[in-house]
Amino acid sequence: MSWHLFAMFFASTFFISATPGPNMLLAFQYGMNYGVKRTLWTLAGLSLGLFLLLLSTLLGLDVISRQSPWLLTLIKTVGAAYLIYLGISSWRDASAGSLMNDAREMSEEVAADYPESLPSLAAHDTPRPRSLSSAAVKVSPSNMTLFRTGVWVSLSNPKAILFFAAFFPKFINFSAPLWPQYLMLTCGLFLSETIWQMVYTLGGKKLASWLDVGSRLAWLNRGCGVIFILIAAALLAEVLNGFMV
Repeated sequence: MSWHLFAMFFASTFFISATPGPNMLLAFQYGMNYGVKRTLWTLAGLSLGLFLLLLSTLLGLDVISRQSPWLLTLIKTVGAAYLIYLGISSWRDASAGSLMNDAREMSEEVAADYPESLPSLAAHDTPRPRSLSSAAVKVSPSNMTLFRTGVWVSLSNPKAILFFAAFFPKFINFSAPLWPQYLMLTCGLFLSETIWQMVYTLGGKKLASWLDVGSRLAWLNRGCGVIFILIAAALLAEVLNGFMV
């Protein structure tokens, strides 16, 4: 893989990672609820879940590229169509919504599906009088619970596998050794994800205040949609060139 191609991959993933998806919203909410030090456990869980999804995708692409090249072409074509769908959806559905509201809704969904994380809302989002007995205050979840919640949120998004399968083939040269390329792409993805998880965790209300001004959040999502469509176009061009050779 050339450094030019890797730079394109990293720039794309860095911009896409900036959008407030489930992982970023969880990092944002928990950063405000528990502070940076304890949220690191959740970030570790998010990274593990993301790694498992990515590994399963890359292993599948590796087997397909060696045993069924025609299926790889089909995956590229379907993947391009999926990216176009994501791009159009990101553009049309972008709204000047509130990052704070989105984060609260995400936290409520996690609390409903994973009750052990429920104390985050009760113990931190609602002020309590000093006279309230300690027995009435719910205990904050353990570090291991925060870690498991991160893993669960990552793994509960099967669309990530579809996205990886659609996105990664554009940046992989299947006629060259694959695993060195996989290593570079994985490192690039995790670097961009980690940077933005820390930004969302550390940024807290300042980041929300900045994104919630005007249509900044909407244009961030629209920019992400444009990237999806450009990569889809490049994938389709690659498929067409393959038929013409």
